[in-house]
Parts: sequence; C-alpha cells; structure tokens
Amino acid sequence: MEKLAHVLLVDDDETTNFLNEHLLRKLNVTDRVQVVHSGEEAIALLTQLPPYMPALLLLDVNMPGMGGIAFLEAYRCLPPAQQAATKIVMLTTSMASHDLGRLDELPVAGLVSKPLNRAKIATLLHLHFHRSLPPEGSA
Repeated sequence: MEKLAHVLLVDDDETTNFLNEHLLRKLNVTDRVQVVHSGEEAIALLTQLPPYMPALLLLDVNMPGMGGIAFLEAYRCLPPAQQAATKIVMLTTSMASHDLGRLDELPVAGLVSKPLNRAKIATLLHLHFHRSLPPEGSA
C-alpha cells in the first residue's frame, strides 16, 4: 500500500493521540504523524507558510477552547486548494444532534466513533484514498 504523506491528529487527550499514532504507524499508513492538542494549535499549524497540507486530519469533536466544530468553521477560511488536499475525519465518542445536522455544511469527509481500530482505518483508507491495508499478519 502506498503510504499517506502526512497525518495530523487533533485531540486534547494524550492517551488517544498516543494510541492513534501507534496504530497508524503499526499499520504502516504513514511515516509522518503530527499531533496537536487543540483546534487553535491546528489552525496555527495549517496557516503557517509554506502551507501545511496533511493528507488526513483526524479531528476530535469535543476539546476545550476551539472544539472540532469551531475548528471546521475556521478551516473554511483556508484557501480552497489547501482544503482540497486534506481529508478531515471527525472522531467522537458522542455528538449532539444539532452538531450532527451541521456536518453537511462543514468541510468534513466523515465521522468515526472512538476508539480507532484496524477495521476503521481500513475503511477510511478505502473510502477516501482508494487504498487497502495489507492482510493482517503480512509483512
């Protein structure tokens, strides 16, 4: 499988970030994982020059300060080419119904329940990047 160039994890939970980064590396999805702990940090990273464009951005919904929905609203102000280069998938344990209703108007490719696992990563790769994980146990 061709690896993703870069994955950005945006989550305030250290354990979740550690486990997600470990899983992405174990499954050989990417060699480059960047972790930030808030929507504010993610926007600051994405607005630096030259433009930072991860292939996949895994975004927690509920974070202190700028949460996932507020991040997506700010993200819409980035240049269209930068937005097109990144697939955003929201990670959640639960989501309020009024937030779910807004997903259609926000730049999000999908919604996945926590915790991530091999099957969920395989589905994300297939749906958004037309790639497959190698069978379990293969090198």
